[in-house]
Amino acid sequence: MSTSPAHIAVIGSTNIDFVTHVERFPHPGETLHVHSSTTGLGGKGANQAVAVARLGQDVALAGWTGTDMLAEMARTTLHDAGVNARWLLADPQAGTGRAFITINHAGENQILVDGGANMAHGAEACAHLAPVLDNAAVVMMQMEMDAELVQAVARQARARNIPVVLDPAPVPATGLPDALFALADILTPNENETRELTGILPVDEATALHAARILHERGTHTAIIKLGHRGVVYSTATTRGFVPPFAVRAIDTVAAGDCFNAGLATALARGATLGEAVRYAAACGALATTRAGAAEAAPTADEVACLLDRTPG
Repeated sequence: MSTSPAHIAVIGSTNIDFVTHVERFPHPGETLHVHSSTTGLGGKGANQAVAVARLGQDVALAGWTGTDMLAEMARTTLHDAGVNARWLLADPQAGTGRAFITINHAGENQILVDGGANMAHGAEACAHLAPVLDNAAVVMMQMEMDAELVQAVARQARARNIPVVLDPAPVPATGLPDALFALADILTPNENETRELTGILPVDEATALHAARILHERGTHTAIIKLGHRGVVYSTATTRGFVPPFAVRAIDTVAAGDCFNAGLATALARGATLGEAVRYAAACGALATTRAGAAEAAPTADEVACLLDRTPG
């Protein structure tokens, strides 16, 4: 798959997910039987890249896997999904990233991540990933890579006038580096990430806008705060808005945020206004919760169009 002038560049993690479904989360020291378990492609970078491809947009993924059997599984899945993985590099020493995910009957999840090759490279590796930015319309990043590397790539994108959409997940234990608040054109935290970044847990439009003002003060141009089943709030220095939640039956929230960001970047690359892009993104995220899995939960463009058509804007 060639990268056209409209391609979206995703720089981020590639994992293999080991997922178990349970009635409830276990207590410390307790053993529970699972209802079912699956193994599949994950990692926020890979999830977002596959979700973009499902929407019919050219997309290229840059990052690392190991050289193990899990890497082969990841690359095959990405290829079959239509993702250009030319810049997904193989680390001969670090293993492919792994995530261990437990989902309860309410669709809530708990996740443990072994970053492996995703976390083995610092800012000095930027030159290996930067070619994916050539002719990109939007670049998407997350925090499942070294924070210094994320900053270095963001600076490269800024120098090329490519909009940066940053999913600040997971927020580093030391906090999001100050430079990233300004380097990211769009920051897309969920409720818990917003609390970690601002000290405010957003529970409605008013508290989300309060948190957004703090993000603006720290340098963020556009803040999009995902409130889960409560909807989405977006804010710039001159514009703010609210997208109500879509009525869907959620069974698994694992990749909802990744599908949201994929929809956002895709809509922006196609020329949508911010409000239009956020609504499109919210529909993508909502549909992702209606099926199990991570990358495989991403909706198609036709499915998103149907949901938008039957839900008044």
